[in-house]
Amino acid sequence: MSISVGQAVVLGVVEGVTEFLPVSSTGHLKITEGLMGIPVDKPSVVGFSAVIQVGAIAAVFVYFFKDIVRIVSAWGRGIAHKEERHHHDYKFAWWVIYATIPIVIVGLAAKPLIDGALGSLWVVAASLIIGSGVMWAADQMGRHKRGEDDTSFKDAMLVGSSQILALLFPGFSRSGATMSTALILDLDRVAATRLSFFLGIPALTGAGLYELKDALGAGVGAAPLAVGTVVSFAVAYASIAWLLKFVAKHSFNAFVVYRLVVGVLLFGLLATGALSA
Repeated sequence: MSISVGQAVVLGVVEGVTEFLPVSSTGHLKITEGLMGIPVDKPSVVGFSAVIQVGAIAAVFVYFFKDIVRIVSAWGRGIAHKEERHHHDYKFAWWVIYATIPIVIVGLAAKPLIDGALGSLWVVAASLIIGSGVMWAADQMGRHKRGEDDTSFKDAMLVGSSQILALLFPGFSRSGATMSTALILDLDRVAATRLSFFLGIPALTGAGLYELKDALGAGVGAAPLAVGTVVSFAVAYASIAWLLKFVAKHSFNAFVVYRLVVGVLLFGLLATGALSA
């Protein structure tokens, strides 16, 4: 299945806007692909979606460049010098690595299901609605009293493992799952959002690189891949900046309502045959 450069631009915008907002980038990509007549379950399309995520994750590298350099530098110093290992940044670097292991294992083991039956738009619609309920409950339950410096190994493992929900149920949202888990653990909204970003770096980068061969080898040209990736990078950078400012002053209720509306509309489109699952 070939994806045109024009379609790549549209999908790049959708990916960039939704990757880090708790609304499900995978779900929105599948809906957009369905509306454009692109089969969502084709290996080349699944691969294309994963590859353009690398553009969005590159935006995280650029936006948080100083933070990433600080953390990686602390990790390197800790590897070389035992006395440096008490620093939070050194520990945090290891936590990100450890917290990525569960999603890698599940992703590889469940790949046939993820690329097949679980990729249905019916699953996306249900996950959007169920995930919105989880997010609303988490925002209400959380006491928002812990900052980024208060995160622990337990926090990282629980938040990182919650990415599996979005992997198995596209529409649940990786950002939504991680932010909700962090809120339940009493992190404040900004800390929850930043932790979601950092934990997404290895998982999303790895998924994009893993799927690259399928995207190129199954009919998606290099030009659409490049265009979609560049567009997603530019749009995602703006989206990250906006989201961090938004969560500093607002609850997640706007995202909850939006997800509910999209989920209900998607159920309607599927039920009437206006959109194929």
